[in-house]
Amino acid sequence: MIHIDIDGRTFHFKMPAGTSRGIYTTRQSYFLTIRDDAYPEVKGIGECAPLPDLSCDAIPEYDNILHQLCKMVENLGKIPYEMLRPYPSILFGLETAFAQLKVQGRTMLFDTPFGRGEEGIRINGLVWMGSFEDMCGRLEEKLKQGFHCVKLKIGAIDFEKELELIKHIRQSFDREKIELRVDANGGFSPDNAMKRIEALAKYDIHSIEQPIKQHQWAAMEHLCKVSPIPIALDEELIGVNVRSMKEALLDRIQPQYIVLKPSLHGGMFGSEEWIRLAQERGIGSWITSALESNIGLNAVAHFCAKTYFPHISMPQGLGTGQLFTDNIEMPLEIRGDELWTVSVENV
Repeated sequence: MIHIDIDGRTFHFKMPAGTSRGIYTTRQSYFLTIRDDAYPEVKGIGECAPLPDLSCDAIPEYDNILHQLCKMVENLGKIPYEMLRPYPSILFGLETAFAQLKVQGRTMLFDTPFGRGEEGIRINGLVWMGSFEDMCGRLEEKLKQGFHCVKLKIGAIDFEKELELIKHIRQSFDREKIELRVDANGGFSPDNAMKRIEALAKYDIHSIEQPIKQHQWAAMEHLCKVSPIPIALDEELIGVNVRSMKEALLDRIQPQYIVLKPSLHGGMFGSEEWIRLAQERGIGSWITSALESNIGLNAVAHFCAKTYFPHISMPQGLGTGQLFTDNIEMPLEIRGDELWTVSVENV
């Protein structure tokens, strides 16, 4: 029989993490520890980490629902995927814990070149929102660390100052040396989005994530058709958990890319579904973490390696493992602009 223990934990950011929805200083996660009576010495651990004001399952009764669903999984002995579609962070935590249980408690959740420590995953360097001076400092740090793909979160300061920062980058590094991605987190309006995108396009931007707020399908469809910068959907995918609605969204908006965060977009099960549907329509994708601890980051990284097996061509968004003062140790390290597994032993 399966047994699941639930423990809550609060993590603290090294520096405030600015987003278009406000500033995070702490991060609440729930950890699921699964054991099977048949192998009592083996355990699997998964992280459930909904983001306040963003995750579709970040609701007041989350703790109660989590306990109820885990009790159901104990009774069933397996994950009821269709029933858990509305709760992506819970599904992801359960998937991670079961995956680790399946591999006898190892942190290498799937057998891939990344999991075996044979190759790394190229990642982008993330520059958080902040003042012009703060963003410049963070950018310089990422470049010194050896990143060749940098993602800038924009929308927190004056747009002209953000353009100035991007111009500063391009004066020193052309697109062959530095790939630039920007994430507006829905910070533009339908009225000013095209003008701002055209201004950004002068600086060889790889892509822009979620230029306007979600649930404006007609406006987003138009932007995807006429934008000189490829558009990637992120928040737009949150809460779209049923396959038929995913198909309707992709067919209507026709973005160039989608960005998958398993904690937000349906766990591994739902993210794989998104990617398959996107591939059928010629839409690209990449995977990112969503401010989880290293437990969640490790799961996202191994899922990423499995999903894009055997070789990952695009930089992924997996550089969030150094955000907390009190993170959990996992066998992961960043070498230059790649994330590597440094050990496949148990932790």
